[in-house]
Amino acid sequence: MNIYLPQGYRFSAVHCGLKSDPKLYDLSLVVSDIPAVAAGVFTPNLVCGAPVQVDRNRVPGEGFRAVVANSRCANACTGEQGIRDAEEMAALASQSVGGTFHQGLVMSTGVIGTMLPMDKIRNGIAAAAAELTATETGFLNAARGIMTTDTVEKYVTKSFTPESGETIRLAGICKGAAMIAPKLATMLAVIVTDAALEPLTAQRLLQTAAEESFNCISVEGHTSTSDTLLLLANGAASPIPLHGDSLEQFANVLRELCTELAVKIPADGEGGSHLITIDVEGCPNREDAKRIARKVAEDALVKTAICGADPNWGRIVSAAGTAGVPFNPKKVSLKLNGFELFKNGEPIPFDKKIVSDSIRGHRDTHIQLTFNEGNAGIRFWTTDLTTEYVRLNSDYTT
Repeated sequence: MNIYLPQGYRFSAVHCGLKSDPKLYDLSLVVSDIPAVAAGVFTPNLVCGAPVQVDRNRVPGEGFRAVVANSRCANACTGEQGIRDAEEMAALASQSVGGTFHQGLVMSTGVIGTMLPMDKIRNGIAAAAAELTATETGFLNAARGIMTTDTVEKYVTKSFTPESGETIRLAGICKGAAMIAPKLATMLAVIVTDAALEPLTAQRLLQTAAEESFNCISVEGHTSTSDTLLLLANGAASPIPLHGDSLEQFANVLRELCTELAVKIPADGEGGSHLITIDVEGCPNREDAKRIARKVAEDALVKTAICGADPNWGRIVSAAGTAGVPFNPKKVSLKLNGFELFKNGEPIPFDKKIVSDSIRGHRDTHIQLTFNEGNAGIRFWTTDLTTEYVRLNSDYTT
């Protein structure tokens, strides 16, 4: 995979002692050498982490220099001390590269209800600042530093050339494998670009991209305390804010990048053996389609059926019927991995072994639900529910 790093950014990660294995990075630093516009989308969970509260009060805005992120400790449900610690992290990150107190942003992920060991964090930020580099290695290390139960680092980069002629680059990293039901879950993501954007424009584009990507994934339906998606735009490619067709092209590339990043999360879902893509079509509006898709994605019986390679279409149709969206059951059709199992409210004869083998033999599973009630639809991603997921999450803190 080609890696396109935007101009004017440096990256690093270090092990500062949060994780027990000294070979694993646990603190990442992303720095813009040029003060950057920042936008953010955050968890709607009322029980949100201290970093979310700090960042939410700062973006959208401009003049930002650094994002610092730690893994292993979420700094959530930690009271006023947690807020002070998050503010100090952001300040130290910015000041380590010559910025001011309010030019930093912060993210944390990991166990809820644990105080940050600030001595380790302080030393880690200083060490990370000394390791900053504009290389692919630094970028990939930053992606690794935010991992918790992830099995692989998650990153996507893009490049395009608008009519104005300059090359625009975008690069994003994210983490997440469970506690995933973004509206925005335990999900962290940072996207950097060398395009120039106005703060409110950046916020609008990021919210739209998140709605069509990160907000269309779920692992088990739990919206976490820590969800944060940040966008930095420093204008290093051109100081003139994008507008017109160039801005529209940027919005499309940003949406593509967010979608590719988002799908990597359920693809790495804890203990998952299948990535499930759900297409809901023929609804009166997109919100109805999304409610149905999310209900199917988070239904334990649907997820366990896919885990067991059981083409039990009744579970899927039944789950759709509990989404709180009115529809005519006689107009509903269902395909599973391209096999038609249910059409216009009636079952279709099919070879169960062939369909079961198509599930068992491939990691990707495709569910297509058609309602013939309108022209709106949505694509949603989830994973199956396995015994390994139960094991991983039953002993997470013990």
